[in-house]
Amino acid sequence: MKALIFAAGKGERMRPLTEHTPKPLLIAGGKPLIVWHLEKLATIGVRDVVINTAWLAEQFPAMLGDGSHWGLRLHYSYEGSEPLETGGGMLHAMPLLSDSASDEPFLAINGDIWTDYDFSRLPQEPGSLAHLVLVRNPPQHPRGDFGVGVDGSLHPNPDSPSTAPLLALTFAGIGVYRPELFANWRDVIGDTSGAAQSPPHFGLTPLLRAAMAHGAVTGEAWHGAWTDVGTPQRLAQLDAELGPPAIL
Repeated sequence: MKALIFAAGKGERMRPLTEHTPKPLLIAGGKPLIVWHLEKLATIGVRDVVINTAWLAEQFPAMLGDGSHWGLRLHYSYEGSEPLETGGGMLHAMPLLSDSASDEPFLAINGDIWTDYDFSRLPQEPGSLAHLVLVRNPPQHPRGDFGVGVDGSLHPNPDSPSTAPLLALTFAGIGVYRPELFANWRDVIGDTSGAAQSPPHFGLTPLLRAAMAHGAVTGEAWHGAWTDVGTPQRLAQLDAELGPPAIL
């Protein structure tokens, strides 16, 4: 299985730290956020990792190289000076993630999170278009993203019509996707200004919600450690919790 790490964003809420450093390259616990992901991906046997870039893109290959340090092959999907958002970025990276003749799933992770979630828990062959990891709602996002039924089914939002109560949870930025999720993306996204651009700019959430409405997304709740490193204060807190790197 190949993997995609979202790393193209400008990290505007993290300024001034991100004025000269992309958010996934900021240090926590003695290493860049993205390196925590690379180490875990290598551990579960992933060999090809695509990193989408835009803001300060040149810093990624300068710091990470070709990935051989971790036993990986890194591929960089440059989006231009402006990020394409999650949906547009994933679509832009698709030639590096999947053979056009297959529907082989791939793993995708937000580059600006930290978690102790074990990536080996993710299904190699999900019986759906996407399988998402969800977490308890953090203080900065109390309403959550999706509704989760008692049977584990995912719904477009916590207020979706359902015969059973739904639990509102937040998308962790970790998931497994099939390329087929993008089969009719223009019909879902509609005629927005971003979708009309070349390459197109659009978010992934509308595609996920549309697939959920047809029962085509599965998920799981993770109750371990997870942090959306969205502000300098949360980065400092995470760094303090992780502590200095171990001396070998």
